[in-house]
Amino acid sequence: MHTPSTNRKRNSKTITTFASNKMKMRIKEAKFVKSSQKVNECPKPTMPEYAFIGRSNVGKSSLINMLCKRKKLAKISGTPGKTQLVNHFLIDDKWYLVDLPGYGYAKVSKTKRAIFSKLNETYILTRENLMCLFVLIDSRIPLQNSDLEFITTLGEKKVPFCIVFTKTDKLKKSTYDEQITDLKNQLLEHWEELPPLFHTSSVSGKGREEILNFIDDVNSQW
Repeated sequence: MHTPSTNRKRNSKTITTFASNKMKMRIKEAKFVKSSQKVNECPKPTMPEYAFIGRSNVGKSSLINMLCKRKKLAKISGTPGKTQLVNHFLIDDKWYLVDLPGYGYAKVSKTKRAIFSKLNETYILTRENLMCLFVLIDSRIPLQNSDLEFITTLGEKKVPFCIVFTKTDKLKKSTYDEQITDLKNQLLEHWEELPPLFHTSSVSGKGREEILNFIDDVNSQW
């Protein structure tokens, strides 16, 4: 089986990540730029870009708001499948945070789901300044087939990605440790090596420092 790659050349630059325990990035400004129905409508690829994606109702909007410390930057809805466009947010005039439509089950028509899938595929495979894709997985439930299929495709296409476990505050520590171990074992049944993993909570802010430090390290190579 393919080993996931975190090294992908973008603009002739190779991504390398470094371990860091100190908070290096402090977001001062986060602003919505635009929503795009097609990839060629996205902002010009002049800055490094980090995209977030996951199954519907995985907590993506809440995570984005937590990372940026803005309560209403990304719209939160109780209805799965509300993100239907590629949404760009400019962070400190230095890099883009991108909110992508979800994959897997959503309360939308098959036609719309096909459109979302094509939009995501085109963006992920052709966006030249996409430095890393953060794939969100709900820590409370077993790995879903849609998650496995999606990250397997990323590995085959050599797309640099990380896995972000969400909603970790919803589980007791003992249950959480067991659940994460099970998720890792499920992944290792198909992978020789795991990509970077982040454990997050949009309630407590857990994982914020680690993700922003990771982005800061990659930005230094832009």
